Amino acid sequence: MTSLAPCLQAFFTERLVTQRRASPHTIASYRDTFRLLLGFAAERTGKPPFKLDLDDLDAPFVGAFLDHLERDRHNSVATRNARLAAVRSFLRYATTREPAHAAQIQRVLAIPQKQTDKAVVSFLTHAEIDAVCNSVDRHSWVGRRDYALMVLTFQTGLRLSELTGLCCGDITLGTGAHVRCHGKGRKERSTPMTKATVKVTAAWIVERRGRSDDPLFPTRQGKRLSADAVERRIAKWAAIAEQRCPSLRSKHVTPHTLRHSAAMALHHARVDVATIALWLGHESSETTQVYVHADMSIKERALARTTPHDVTPGRFKPSDPLLAFLESL
Repeated sequence: MTSLAPCLQAFFTERLVTQRRASPHTIASYRDTFRLLLGFAAERTGKPPFKLDLDDLDAPFVGAFLDHLERDRHNSVATRNARLAAVRSFLRYATTREPAHAAQIQRVLAIPQKQTDKAVVSFLTHAEIDAVCNSVDRHSWVGRRDYALMVLTFQTGLRLSELTGLCCGDITLGTGAHVRCHGKGRKERSTPMTKATVKVTAAWIVERRGRSDDPLFPTRQGKRLSADAVERRIAKWAAIAEQRCPSLRSKHVTPHTLRHSAAMALHHARVDVATIALWLGHESSETTQVYVHADMSIKERALARTTPHDVTPGRFKPSDPLLAFLESL
């Protein structure tokens, strides 16, 4: 066995799990990165993963892997940067175990992150949300599950990983109804539920008949829904909803779109940014500013307060005594 395999195993078991106590989401993200990396390396070199050496992970190879992610897998720049961050983290650890490879590793660490464009977030209006939810066929068990899942997500704004990680015991009904989830950065938070969401969720829990540690939204086999499965289900119902709501055709509806929609609903209700950040589980309220930038109504109100350039400035002077009286009130 070469130096790469034991070093990579120690990185996960010692560095991530024992020393850093990384969250399951972080470990899963790093795991997926190295699955892709080792598969790409095996294809290029003809070596099985356990025979790969640290020398195989040089800067030209890592650069080719990053290009492969964008060109062949059509990953976004943000995903490319996340994969590079995982590789860097491993190689910094590898330097302490295999100092003979330090010079080569430094060249990989010098590969820069790509700059990303900050796109305006996509969200659904109330009419579009109703169209997507009403498109669900609730005559089937799967349809009722999908309906409850989307209603809960539209109202609470849970992340996809938080949604798939929910158990039946994470839902509290009755007075002070709320959903409890384990979010990004190992943070646990509770989000209140509206009466409408409680009604739908309660009906699903009765039908689900699961134990407190069973997944809230399972597959037919009782296993936890995967992230890909949730994305496919939401895309399916959104495509059906387009027939009744043409405005959906210009939008790419994903689980994150549902989260954005929940945030924009709060923003339109004049909830302050700090509260929205707390609601969504953001580390900083600066992250929540994207919803302010996406709200066209704020800019339209600002425009309405401005004076057109071709209008002579001045105060209104009523020409009638009665109007003058009313103006003085």
